Amino acid sequence: MTVRPSAQDFTRIAKGFDDDPARAYSLNAEAYTDPSWMALEYDAVFKRTWQWVCHIEKLREPGSYVTIDIAGQPICIVRDKEGDLRAFYNVCKHRAHELLQGEGRASRIMCPYHAWTYDLTGTLRRAPETESLKDFTVSDICLDRVQVEEFCGFVYVNLDATAAPLAELSGDLGAEISKWAPDLDRLTFAHRLTYDIKSNWKNIVDNFLECYHCPTAHKDFCTLVDMDTYKVTTHGIYSSHMAEAGKIGNTAYSVDDATVKDHAVWWLWPNTCLMRYPGRGNFIVLNVIPMGPDRTLETYDFFLETTDPNDAEVEAIRYLDEVLQAEDIAIVESVQRGMATPAFTQGRIVHDPEGSGMSEHAVHHFHGLVLDAYASALGA
Repeated sequence: MTVRPSAQDFTRIAKGFDDDPARAYSLNAEAYTDPSWMALEYDAVFKRTWQWVCHIEKLREPGSYVTIDIAGQPICIVRDKEGDLRAFYNVCKHRAHELLQGEGRASRIMCPYHAWTYDLTGTLRRAPETESLKDFTVSDICLDRVQVEEFCGFVYVNLDATAAPLAELSGDLGAEISKWAPDLDRLTFAHRLTYDIKSNWKNIVDNFLECYHCPTAHKDFCTLVDMDTYKVTTHGIYSSHMAEAGKIGNTAYSVDDATVKDHAVWWLWPNTCLMRYPGRGNFIVLNVIPMGPDRTLETYDFFLETTDPNDAEVEAIRYLDEVLQAEDIAIVESVQRGMATPAFTQGRIVHDPEGSGMSEHAVHHFHGLVLDAYASALGA
């Protein structure tokens, strides 16, 4: 049985963090390796934050539905007959059987165990053989609701019934995405890449949030973007990472016919990465899904102008899959192995006051949010 960390454990784990990134150390390695902190994160982070589900195109039509697991909790999201987006725990109120699987279209939600049947608002409409039950009214029973929101063309859910709307919490993020990706609502799903990585989810986010490692580890990437223009800005629950397209020979993939000239990337607390790369109209969603203290599932969803990538996009996807991701996975898995040794406890945050891509201030920002979540959960 995993023991929940205490307030005293939090004091130890937070040692070295400073509000000033120029004075700060990174998170203690224990937060990346000890199962007790991962267990706390499921409750303190993933059950209390807005989690990405899919592009809205999957849920545009009445009766359309998708299912997903959030922090081990089964969730279904449906578009009801009136056009409203709804989300529920994907659990029958009779004997807790799973109701829906995968994604598709349905006019009702019928449990495959005993045929209890709910309408698309979650209200029970039929329960066979219950006519003789006392103090039992079918329509009094409803599926447990979950917060759901459409944001910038995507669907998010939040298991915390008291959480503020994502549009409110995220400040100017929606406006930024609309500015840099005005065609987002016209894009369509084209491809998914999936990775099973031997690393804590926070190592993956850390790596995403800085380009200090790029000149060393991603030489091709540093020709795709102009590192001299790379700028990182932190906000309340997100950070933006902007750069112009590279001005030297590009060895990553061809952008000869590109209509998108800039590299625009956002990280949204805690585990969603939104990207717009040079090329044809595109948007990429990286979802970082923790599976354990040293295991993470990643999905890369590509939204393009057409369902079939053109030749340049096929090459771009190949580069991201076989080169950039291979480089990053090797990095985070090596870091995870190193954090499990007695040779490392924590390291200094490298900070550039000008906010360049060579700075780790967005990593520091992320660590502050992690520690805030720990403190809130532990009453520290």
